[in-house]
Amino acid sequence: MSTDQNFETGLQGSSNKVAEFDNHDASFLKRFQHALHVTPSLVPLIVLLISLIIFGVLLGSKFFSPFALTLILQQVAIVGIVGAAQSVVILTAGIDLSVGAIMVLSSVVMGQFTFRYGLPPELAVACGLACGAICGFINGWLIAVMKLPPFIVTLGMWQIILATNFLYSANETIRSQDIANQAPLLQLFGEKIKVGGAVFTYGVIFLVLLVLMLAYVLRHTAWGRHVYAVGDDPEAAELSGVNVKRILISVYMLAGVICAFAGWALIGRIGSVSPTSGQLANIESITAVVIGGISLFGGRGSIMGMFFGALIVGVFTLGLRLLGADAQWTFLLIGALIIGAVAVDQWIRKVSV
Repeated sequence: MSTDQNFETGLQGSSNKVAEFDNHDASFLKRFQHALHVTPSLVPLIVLLISLIIFGVLLGSKFFSPFALTLILQQVAIVGIVGAAQSVVILTAGIDLSVGAIMVLSSVVMGQFTFRYGLPPELAVACGLACGAICGFINGWLIAVMKLPPFIVTLGMWQIILATNFLYSANETIRSQDIANQAPLLQLFGEKIKVGGAVFTYGVIFLVLLVLMLAYVLRHTAWGRHVYAVGDDPEAAELSGVNVKRILISVYMLAGVICAFAGWALIGRIGSVSPTSGQLANIESITAVVIGGISLFGGRGSIMGMFFGALIVGVFTLGLRLLGADAQWTFLLIGALIIGAVAVDQWIRKVSV
């Protein structure tokens, strides 16, 4: 064989090897993409673990102490509960901009019914939960029956509920001392349980139980599968026998009830009933949902992902604070995470199942 033929043969062999290497890389990338598609919570879990490692290396035992880690849970408890409400809505390809307002109004109803009307705290709490359910029902009915866009409906309800909140409460705050003396039940979610150096609150315990319950319901019940079906393709879901209107109304009602529980937890967190609290709950809940890998287009994602997303925000907030960094760095990094999460979601949606 001539020298030229040997060279050509070697070149072809080399080309085949490069092609095999490229195919191997492509197949690995496809498998990774498919894994993320099947398990959307994997992305926020990876980000959470990396951020824990980075801050652990930078801060050492100061960050990895039981007190610091449970403090993160305490700080994200309210965001996580409201995020759970936002999650079930976004899974149906909707959005609820009124979650924060419903949370605050429900807390105000609990406080006012106890101190203005003299109702037993147990009954006042029930009225607050009913208030959240009613607000959610109105949202769901306008969206499912009247066919109005979720963004417009909940934006309008946000303004209406916010105004109702200030008019009804006369912008008055019920003090922490009065609640502790006369209605300690309202501060239940703020009570602490110490386990060694770790400090848990009933609000944190409620958040964990809520996430686990919703994760089970969404994955292992007919209602949960219908929620995903409506978010993925409502017309196809309707043709397959799913009552789309009923599912949407039930989802928004459930979100309203969860927000009311968040209002109860908010009283325990801050100790008082304040009509001006929770102003950023809308944005914070959407942030946790998006970073948590739940698709804004509906039909894909998990409550566990939202929980990881909320923890990521808590880790960055506490870690940067312990490092002495300017608070604006937190917003900068979280903003970058939001854009990155949406970009990853778009990439994952391209996978062929």
